[in-house]
Amino acid sequence: MKGMTIIVKTISSWVKVLIFLFGIYIILFGHLTPGGGFAGGVILASCYVLLMLAFGREYVEKNLPLPVASKLDCLGAFLFALIAVLGLVFGGTFFLNFLYQKYLPGEALELVSAGTIPLSNIAIGLKVGASLFLVILVLSMFRPDMSGKKEE
Repeated sequence: MKGMTIIVKTISSWVKVLIFLFGIYIILFGHLTPGGGFAGGVILASCYVLLMLAFGREYVEKNLPLPVASKLDCLGAFLFALIAVLGLVFGGTFFLNFLYQKYLPGEALELVSAGTIPLSNIAIGLKVGASLFLVILVLSMFRPDMSGKKEE
């Protein structure tokens, strides 16, 4: 039997959705409340770490394979760099508040009231979540075998 007991597996499968949604909430509303891309990315990665501890590494590798996680990591870095370069090229109108001023008029302290900060938080959350997941996954691949079986 891979992973932990049936109780841990059942509770982990119930809680994983709540943890994932909380991580997305922290990323999206990071410019209005404490949190942001880094904290939300760590919470997203912790969801997969919980699944890895409960069900085993093979279960998590089936759900989020190593090449896909690596591509998500690169995508987060590319999006963050793209947002920065677009702000540099187009100046203050893009970087400061182009969404709020031109396309989505709204009140202050709403989700779209911060310009490119939510976009940056999404990119950072993707980068941090995928990177932390990759680090823990690779570390779990190189753990020593403690089963007591001799290799021949």
